[in-house]
Amino acid sequence: MYNPEDYLLVMDGIYKSFGEVEVLKNVNFRVGNNEIVGLVGDNGAGKSTLIKIITGVHRPDKGEIYFKGKKITYHSVELSRELGIETVYQERALGEQQTLWRNVFMGREITDRLGFLRINEEKKETEKILRKHLGFTSKAINVDSIVKSLSGGEKQGIAIGRALYFNAELIILDEPTMGLSLSETRKVLDFVLNIKKSGKSAIFISHNIYYVYPVADRFVILDRGQVAGEFLKKEISQDELVEKMVELARTGKMK
Repeated sequence: MYNPEDYLLVMDGIYKSFGEVEVLKNVNFRVGNNEIVGLVGDNGAGKSTLIKIITGVHRPDKGEIYFKGKKITYHSVELSRELGIETVYQERALGEQQTLWRNVFMGREITDRLGFLRINEEKKETEKILRKHLGFTSKAINVDSIVKSLSGGEKQGIAIGRALYFNAELIILDEPTMGLSLSETRKVLDFVLNIKKSGKSAIFISHNIYYVYPVADRFVILDRGQVAGEFLKKEISQDELVEKMVELARTGKMK
């Protein structure tokens, strides 16, 4: 087992079954401080289930979870958020018809002691997120822009910026480039790199290694509910990693 005090997140011996189907089998997984981990594998490998355990949607049947060195004995979605774990889904969970400032503070509104919204303060903070944290320079995008008018990559950026603003320690990116053009994918990858620049950590989930490789520090390959391989970026090239994944898909084994 990894020493929990050396990592932001440690999962040790995780098992999870649904009925008679064993989805995760003795999974050991870790995320370091200020580290981007690429979690890759084919559909049905167990990626989504592992993430839902991290975020408190599911509880493991067996195994231990540590966050910032402390064992989590009771996990829930609410506790996950309190700990500083945020998820950016591929569906980009934003209110399409709402303004950016309303989206940033949706469910976490700034209010005065009487409960009234402090709209000017919310707009001011949203402006700071746009310009300082996300690097939006175009005046065409402002705090009153409607989310629907943004591109797919820009929407992902807003979701990531919102997570960073609320001091997320670990941001989980669930297929963030799904369905995006190459130019929009580039924008999202820049936003992912900004997570690291901000001193935070992320799990980048994808089945496409070509999108994960440029931004990840380490890669964990899941296959049929088990960790099939783990590689530091400095130890393996993109082509070598692709070869290993192709070999795994073809033979069920990885050298």
